[in-house]
Amino acid sequence: MLLIKIEKFLQEFRMPPTRFGRDCARDPRLVFDLRLGREPGARVSRSIEHFMNTYRRSHGQ
Repeated sequence: MLLIKIEKFLQEFRMPPTRFGRDCARDPRLVFDLRLGREPGARVSRSIEHFMNTYRRSHGQ
């Protein structure tokens, strides 16, 4: 599930949820909305996955 991956990412990099949402989807409420049951569309899901993969590569993980 995407939210579980995001939560692990936030813990791993100690990143605030608002920064994550803003950086990957220009939506500071993204993580909070997902926690409340929002289902992201395919484009947003791809953007989230791409952001996490790129961030990990650039930070040596």
